[in-house]
Formats: sequence, structure tokens, C-alpha cells
Amino acid sequence: MKMQPTVWIQTGALALLFAIGANAQPLPEGEDIARAINARDEGITSRRYVTMELTDRSGYTRTRETVFFRRYAAGPDGTAGEKWIALFYLSPPNIKDTAFLTHDFLESVEEDEQWLYLPALRRTRRIGLRDRGKPFLGTDLSFDDVRNETKVTVRDYNWKTLRESRVDGMPCIDVEATPVDEETARLLGYGRVVFSVDREIWMVRQAEYHDIAGRHLKTTLQQDIREIDGIWTPHTVSVQNHRTGHRTRFVYREIEYEIALPDDLFTDRALRRGPPK
Repeated sequence: MKMQPTVWIQTGALALLFAIGANAQPLPEGEDIARAINARDEGITSRRYVTMELTDRSGYTRTRETVFFRRYAAGPDGTAGEKWIALFYLSPPNIKDTAFLTHDFLESVEEDEQWLYLPALRRTRRIGLRDRGKPFLGTDLSFDDVRNETKVTVRDYNWKTLRESRVDGMPCIDVEATPVDEETARLLGYGRVVFSVDREIWMVRQAEYHDIAGRHLKTTLQQDIREIDGIWTPHTVSVQNHRTGHRTRFVYREIEYEIALPDDLFTDRALRRGPPK
């Protein structure tokens, strides 16, 4: 794939939400809120180190260290943006050098591309559409959740504004997302999601996921949200799986934005080569 350095970021939806105003009535439409989440500035490039803490029902915790790179770029036609992610495992030894790559075509109808490098097999495996809802390497997030980070896939859901709420003392708007059809629900593994969106910074603070049968599946919390270089950034993400009792906690550190990242960092060859030193 030929990479384009030109950058494209959607801003129209965010401008619309700011124009509505935090205290105005009625509440914004659900899809407008979803698009505002995606329009929020998170920089063109970023790097962060992530500690993953995986805790089972009995309280036993495993820890993994990773480094995460992200870059936005223009699509081949220069209009629809692309988002590239490269994630490398640094420890422990049994998972070290495992790597994950995604090319997200954002609002394009083109299917996103994901790869997983497994060092024990010395090969890269393509993550297909059917794998979107599967757990990501023992965590309580799915491959699709990791690809989205703090954003949402607007086209996968029908959106409905529910109510005002508060999370961690901050004013939010609850938005219900239901998959557009049964096939999408099956692929995602979700029958309904309620996002609690901070109405000041348009970031999801809490997400309640329900499975296709309507059972409460998991809760995700984004916390310790602080500004870094003018960009609102969660420093902790906690996920509770209500079905299994398993928990995953992500702790972010050494977060940097607007750093130089080469195009070839986001290739399957780079997965085998490892992160830049």
C-alpha cells in the first residue's frame, strides 16, 4: 500500500456540537454526538507506553508492557482519512515481540485491514472481518475496541440520545448504539451499547456493553483524563467483564503527540522488525 503523508481530520461534527452549546435544549441527536466523538482532536501522531493488567476472577493478575503508535493520514483520494495503529509487546518473555497493526479507513466503505504477528510461528496473520468481536490477546477488549481507541464506528450502529447523566462527577449525555443489522451485531458481539459522553470534551467516559441476548456483558471506564499539549487524554482505562469476572486495566505513560513517525512503521514488515529504538 502506498502511504500518503497528507493529513485529513474531520471537524464539522465537532463544530456543530459546540455550536449547540452544553446547556441548550433539546439534547443533540445521537449520530451528531457520535460524529463529534470522532472529530475530537487527538493529534496527527502519538506514542504511548501501556501497562496492561489482566486480573482473573480469583484475583490473580498478569502484567504486560507494550508500546503503541498511531498516525492519521489521507486516503488515496486525499479526502477520506486513514488511521494507522502499530502495537508492540515488550514483555513478558512469552508474549514479547507479538505485534498488531491496523489500517482503519474511517468513514470509507472500504474494509479495514488488521494483522497480528506471532513470533512463535514467525508469521503474520490477517485479522478478518469475522474476528472483529473476538477478545484481543487475553484482554477484555475486542480487536475492534482496540482499533477504535477512544473513537466509535458510526456506520456500524443506529444512534439514539437517551438522557443526561454524570460519570465521575462530570456532566455527560447517554447515547444508545444498536447495530444496524443482525450480521453486524454478530460480528461485533454486541446487541446494544450505552456510551456516556462528556458533554464538555466529547469523550466517552463510560460504556456499558450488552450482548446479543441483551445480557450485561462489560463496562469500560476512561479515567484520569488530562490535557497533554492541549489534547484531552485518558491515562487509565478499566474494563470489567460481568460474565466472566475478568478485569483488564490499561495504564498509559510517557504519552507524546506530534512526533515524527515513518510510514514504514505501519507495515507488516515492521511487525516482524519490532518497534523503533
